[in-house]
Amino acid sequence: MMGMMVPGQARRVIFGLVALVGVLLADQASKYWILYDFDLPRKGTVEVLPFLNFTMVWNHAVTFGMLGGLGRSGPLVFCTVALLAVLVLLFMLTRVRKAWICVAVGAIAGGAVGNVIDRLQYGAVVDFLHAHAFGHSWYVFNVADSGIVCGVIAWMIDSLFDRSVPVDQRPGV
Repeated sequence: MMGMMVPGQARRVIFGLVALVGVLLADQASKYWILYDFDLPRKGTVEVLPFLNFTMVWNHAVTFGMLGGLGRSGPLVFCTVALLAVLVLLFMLTRVRKAWICVAVGAIAGGAVGNVIDRLQYGAVVDFLHAHAFGHSWYVFNVADSGIVCGVIAWMIDSLFDRSVPVDQRPGV
């Protein structure tokens, strides 16, 4: 696979794989610490900063609690879909021509794998970061979710401002 890539692509793929491993390791290390060293399941909620709490949540659904009604088959369905998405993302790494988008794709894949590990190990995703300010509250999330969201935002920004293809030649225009 590496031999069929355009010049410089192997290096960009490596950037993406490093991002994948970095997000995955940071995610799993933070979850291990929060569960076993900090013992958040026993504590429930701990204020860290005026705008950030550690709040223990076992997420049996997907983002924002969607599809939580799948019951016992939920983790298997979510893991299968996530792993298929990771395979697509790994394929995308071999096609993307910008290093920072390879990093974004790698971060998304690393976050997805981190949450799959949780589902396989615990039957739910470990969420514990709770940001809030001025009466507004964000959903409780984890490092994997942050990697996914930041990667998607970077990819979207790039696609919105990419001028390498004239507007009139873009698909759907």
